[in-house]
Amino acid sequence: MADDVRARTDAELHDLLHRRQDLARPAPADLSALAARASTRASVQRAVDALDLAHLQVLEAASATPQPVTAEAVAALLGATTRLVSPTLEDLWSLALLWRSPEGLRVVRTVGEVLVHPAGLGPSTTDLAGRPTPPDDVVALVDQAPPAARAILDRLTWGPPVAVLPAGTPERVATGARWLLEHHLVASVGTEQLVLPREVALALRGGRSHAEPALTAPSPVGDQREMAAVDAAAGQQVTDLLSLVDELAAEWGLRPPRVLRSGGLAVRDLKRLGTVLDVDQLRAAFVAELAYTAGLVADDGSLEPSWAPTPAYDEWQQQPGDHRWAVVARAWLLTTRAPHVVGTTPPGATSTVNALGPDAHWPPARGLRRDVLDLLATVPTGLAPRSEEVVASLRWHRPRRVPGTVDTVVAAVLREAEWLGVTGRGALSSAGRALLEGRDESSLAAAMHPHLPTPVEHVLLQADLTAIAPGPLAGGLATFMRLVADVESRGGATVYRFTPDSVRRCLDAGWSVDQVLGGLGDASHTPVPQPLDYLVRDVARRHGQARVGAMRAYIRCDDETTLGAMLAERELSPLQLRSVAPTVLVSPVAAETVLDFLRENGFAPAAETPDGGIVVPQAGRHRTPLQRRSAPVTATGVDDELVTTLVGALRAGEEAAQYHRDQLASRPGPSLPSTDPTTTLAVLRDAAAERQPVWIGYSDADGRVQRLLFQPERVEGGRVHGTAEGTARTLSIHRVTGAVPG
Repeated sequence: MADDVRARTDAELHDLLHRRQDLARPAPADLSALAARASTRASVQRAVDALDLAHLQVLEAASATPQPVTAEAVAALLGATTRLVSPTLEDLWSLALLWRSPEGLRVVRTVGEVLVHPAGLGPSTTDLAGRPTPPDDVVALVDQAPPAARAILDRLTWGPPVAVLPAGTPERVATGARWLLEHHLVASVGTEQLVLPREVALALRGGRSHAEPALTAPSPVGDQREMAAVDAAAGQQVTDLLSLVDELAAEWGLRPPRVLRSGGLAVRDLKRLGTVLDVDQLRAAFVAELAYTAGLVADDGSLEPSWAPTPAYDEWQQQPGDHRWAVVARAWLLTTRAPHVVGTTPPGATSTVNALGPDAHWPPARGLRRDVLDLLATVPTGLAPRSEEVVASLRWHRPRRVPGTVDTVVAAVLREAEWLGVTGRGALSSAGRALLEGRDESSLAAAMHPHLPTPVEHVLLQADLTAIAPGPLAGGLATFMRLVADVESRGGATVYRFTPDSVRRCLDAGWSVDQVLGGLGDASHTPVPQPLDYLVRDVARRHGQARVGAMRAYIRCDDETTLGAMLAERELSPLQLRSVAPTVLVSPVAAETVLDFLRENGFAPAAETPDGGIVVPQAGRHRTPLQRRSAPVTATGVDDELVTTLVGALRAGEEAAQYHRDQLASRPGPSLPSTDPTTTLAVLRDAAAERQPVWIGYSDADGRVQRLLFQPERVEGGRVHGTAEGTARTLSIHRVTGAVPG
């Protein structure tokens, strides 16, 4: 493997590091270290999980053929042509899942640990220490098999190849198993397991490794749309979305919902939000999560925290619609939150997932969202594939990374993409394609700008106390209309309804009656209708006749002299005491502070409950404040400049390592160059698999390095088990200073 990596050109190394980016961080010291890292289980697992179904099936077939691998043998197992299989084998070699030896291609040993039963095939007869049975004899024996034995073979033929026969197995099944063992069609592992050898399974399968080879990607089908209609639909969705975010901010700015003790938004508050936005709870949760992801709403961090708009929202709200869309679209593409799980109960949980809560964080969401959108980008322009077609394509492109709930996830991604204007009428929009290309905010805004309606700066006031906005309103006018009226319906035009409550809301915000009527007159091309004028003036006439204030503490005492002394005491002036009745004083200061001040100045007050009882303080109730979870840390990609620099450093490191090896080789006895733990682990694994000894340098408890000829047997848990000088020993791998084959 190391010789194969060293023999690669710079372009081939460049391709390897780009496609398996985990190999580049941290940077390996030389090409030997790169080869060792590429053969570790964690790295191979990641590479295999990223394969599409064609590459996975070819790799499984290559693992099932005798080594070295030939394209003809793999093609025969798959029932395909060599011409179709050869490019895939070359691609697997470029990924370092195969390596070239003088005899031909070989599968990296660690692939066998990741693909335990490739294509549902068990170990070979040789590995099971059994006697191979020719394929023709297998077929003949199966024809003679009793029904119970045949039933066992039918269950094992296409995998999994292992059957468990615990104590108490019915006699009929046990008799069939004994027949199979006697005729060497299965092997026994332990006392309760039967394993179908690979050669027998292939004979029963007719020489095929897979029942349904899938070496070509499926082509999604769907309805063809005109791009003009797609982009127009996307623009309308964006207009509606921005309006919904503004309404959410307006609602939560006035009546912020509280943050649950466990984090998130209460179910009743989500229902109220859906009512205010006039959408179902699923879309209300999406709007809330999108605003939270984009930093437009957040926990206000107060003693009794609430969800409220952030200062970033005020800046965002003043930007043009295309720039506002670019901000939320990029946030949605990169987030690991999954709005579609809100309201569901995860397996093993006892409660439902709340919007904005920690349980809505789902790390696979970002990768699956990107996979779905990338599939939409590969279909012909304007094609709107059906959800089941996208699911089938996703299963082919990511067969080992698709969750069991893939149907729900794909439907959710397509639905959210439509709401966000990334798609229009089911097809990827022009702005959505720009989003996937990773353009900056200005370019994204420019891609969406032609498809958004031009903001209007007027409304049509009607005598039935409604106003019609013939398009999206400009920022300042939109804010004013949401304040003074309620949205009655949306669409190409928005209908606002004036009510006493909405007019009072505007007056509560500090507007005078003249300012309200003046604002409506400026926004309308026609005079303010008389019914609307009467409504505004009538509400204004009654507004503020009664006043409600707030006080945080009161002092009640039947002795007026005592209260007079408190009012006259200069040390109590910070309490801002005021008499509201002969026996009652009030203060805007918290009750706890009032108690402390009075006691420090010679008074002896007692705390009172709302029903007139005495408060008995409780000790030991101090609790630390609830801490919010930090955002997940994600790794950045490996770019061309980094890879080019790394390849140069690897070449230089390899030259230095080769020079060191040459120097050591000139000395008598085996040379033991220092190797990093990854390389040491790879050498020990290979030696254990091939039952070959290795020379190692081992640092003992006193710091002395011993030279041992060690026969490794197995490597697990950071230790290697084997024998040295005829004695069984277990060595810690981190103490091995170097290892070379014996």
